[in-house]
Amino acid sequence: MTPTTDYVLRTVEERGVRFIRLWFTDVQGMLKSFAIPVSELDAALEEGVGLDGSALEGGARLREHDVIAHPDPATFQLLPWRPDAGVARMLCDISLPDGEPFAGDSRAALRGVLEQAADLGFTMQVGAEIEFFLFAGLPESGPPVPLDAGAYFDLTPLDVGSDFRRRTIDYLETMGIPVKASHHEVAPSQHEIALEHTDALSMADAISTFRLTVKEVASELGAYATFMPKPLEDHSGSGMHIHLSLFQGDRNAFHDPDPATPLSETGQQFLAGVLAHARELTAVTNQWVNSYKRLAAGFEAPQHVSWTRKGAGGLVRVPTRRPGKAAAARFELRSPDPGCNPYLTFALLLAAGLRGIERGYQLQAEAGDDDATSPDDLLPQDLREATDLFAASELARDTLGDRLCDWFVANKRREWEAYRRTVTEFERKAYLPLL
Repeated sequence: MTPTTDYVLRTVEERGVRFIRLWFTDVQGMLKSFAIPVSELDAALEEGVGLDGSALEGGARLREHDVIAHPDPATFQLLPWRPDAGVARMLCDISLPDGEPFAGDSRAALRGVLEQAADLGFTMQVGAEIEFFLFAGLPESGPPVPLDAGAYFDLTPLDVGSDFRRRTIDYLETMGIPVKASHHEVAPSQHEIALEHTDALSMADAISTFRLTVKEVASELGAYATFMPKPLEDHSGSGMHIHLSLFQGDRNAFHDPDPATPLSETGQQFLAGVLAHARELTAVTNQWVNSYKRLAAGFEAPQHVSWTRKGAGGLVRVPTRRPGKAAAARFELRSPDPGCNPYLTFALLLAAGLRGIERGYQLQAEAGDDDATSPDDLLPQDLREATDLFAASELARDTLGDRLCDWFVANKRREWEAYRRTVTEFERKAYLPLL
């Protein structure tokens, strides 16, 4: 028995835990769960729990697969929104009955790339700024109703939003997810909570937990939280800005001692890899039809593959470094939205960056405010284009494997076809009077 497993068993007994929720994610990053009574915990930790693996295929399920869910004791946490029910959770890794990793497990895909990075002496650190909306409820029709008219960094009067952020942070920190900051965002009823940087796997787990926590707190307060990238037509959408850096032991591999140099040679090659493969990975960082309404709308959402130190519209921003603070060297990817699968997103970003290092990619020139752009610099304009680029991506298939890629593509093409057949309110307003 490992010390972590021993801690889980002791905590369960001391805290009177009655049920364990076992969490896993499907190919689209949607959180799935099943519960076991505490009497089954010993067996689950030792042997795993059988389930139907087609649950990991998203909306494109074809046939059942027998797989085993193995709870990760390091992810054990009591659920703070069930204080009197004695409920805890653990995230799971999924294997085949013979013990081999299941090809459709997003968490295993990220683990695989992290192991490749470790073989090269690297660990990836990630921070996340996650935006979302808080509405009065989920409307049956029409746009949702914001709870306030606040703007960027506004200090709104004490209301549901104030209680909401306080309670959310309390829950997150109770579950071992440290919060760096929170504030009101640009749009009415839009909020941002920034999570402290940590290793990539822990951050992916934290984001999955974060999304459920936010929704639980909103429900407790009689509101509705959404991570939909663009819920309001005339306001900015929600992004999830990701801050990335590589470490070699305790040393930040992106740090260059010259203050005029934005990143070390390793950092520049890593960033060059991310930029070189950005278009083909957009289907994962922005995986919904609605994601492209955010990217097309401006409001500082990126539309071109470029990097900058000061501009707000670049795909990547390299923050100005604090003198003498080597650990802060990083870059910020601005395209992802909070509806992405964080496991696949981090896996592909790391794989792209490592390819840039291994093959010596050269970083393109920093973009200026007036620089002309070519069609080759544009991010995909819609989900169809993004999915086609992803389906043909050698990097994606080398990183995730054909099975996971094919499931992802099947889900996205199914979504696009449903969207393509839908007659929208825009079309009715524009064409019924005209034609």
